[in-house]
Amino acid sequence: MRKITADFVCPVAGSPIPDGVVIVDEAGVILDISTRAHHDPASLEHYSGVLVPGFVNTHCHLELSHMKHKVATGTGLLPFLNSVVKYRDFPMEVILDAIEQADREMYEGGIVAVGDISNKLDTAPQKNKSSLNYYTFVEMFDFMQDQSAQAAFEQWWPVYEGQSTANGNKKSCVPHAPYTVSQSLYQRIRDVNSDEEVTVSIHNQETPDEDALFLSKTGGFLDFYQGFGIPLDGFQAIGKTSIHAALAQLNPRQRNLFVHNTMTTTTDIQAAHQWSDRVFWATCPNANLYIENRLPNYSLFIAENARMTIGTDSLTSNWQLSVLEEMKTIARYQSYVPFATLLQWATLNGAEALGYEKELGSIEVGKKPGLSLLNLDASFQLDSNTTVKRLL
Repeated sequence: MRKITADFVCPVAGSPIPDGVVIVDEAGVILDISTRAHHDPASLEHYSGVLVPGFVNTHCHLELSHMKHKVATGTGLLPFLNSVVKYRDFPMEVILDAIEQADREMYEGGIVAVGDISNKLDTAPQKNKSSLNYYTFVEMFDFMQDQSAQAAFEQWWPVYEGQSTANGNKKSCVPHAPYTVSQSLYQRIRDVNSDEEVTVSIHNQETPDEDALFLSKTGGFLDFYQGFGIPLDGFQAIGKTSIHAALAQLNPRQRNLFVHNTMTTTTDIQAAHQWSDRVFWATCPNANLYIENRLPNYSLFIAENARMTIGTDSLTSNWQLSVLEEMKTIARYQSYVPFATLLQWATLNGAEALGYEKELGSIEVGKKPGLSLLNLDASFQLDSNTTVKRLL
């Protein structure tokens, strides 16, 4: 049994506790939460700073970890996607070593659970032995070609079957993005995800070209598809932004996680919330800056009480896999977002989005959320010098 105390305990489920004490058993399960006044000082494990629950990274591409520093920044999404295709094939030993290092980096950075996109089985061995909980999203796409849906599904089905759900891991089949998935493939994905207690992730409104395609069949995706020799003759614009195309195909009774959302408007958010009360939003600010030099307007999401979560995306589009660094970026560029809000995005909201809220996301008796220490004072101001130390 450990009695861990710090200047403040931020349970997320309640207000910060000055001189808080968290008592955990040998397995890391929380037995009690109190204050120093109730304990012999000699029995306490004392730290300066703020205790927080473990972070939840709701969007990652662990299998792309070997591509760190390979793709240029600031190119925009479409050139970025072309670069990803170019650099995917590396020696397997290089890929597996990078995956293991990235998993370790996330663990040391206080992350306890990850929503991870997989197109291959490369990450499965690491996930099976990792100390992190992984929700694997087996991502499928057929470039909106209905006639290719069955072949695409059969291509990725072994990846889905090869993902273990032991040790708290989870999995589901998911569509890549509205601009890459046909109605036929959406149907096959829905058929697999028959359980309503699954999470379905989808990339959403990451570039103006995406909305242009669905609003008026204009923009850069026309040349992008032509470059791959893929016809869009059968595609018809819906006269609405791309999220509406996704809403028409997803299951509103399941947890749905929309990722990136840099172009998402109040009208888009309201439409999603009217469609379902199980909508979550993942923001990956450093990746958004890396690729497109833009961030979502977080005030729009706050105004609509949106359940925002935080992801890191991949090392192809980020400098590190750190939820804390994502929080610091938001605090730097949109400093009106309070620390308490950022912390909830980084912990409890993420746990709820991935269905881990019974064990993770907040410091509460009976949970095993992990504990990390931030070197903050009573101002709770994140800055470039803020660090994280994992304690559990």
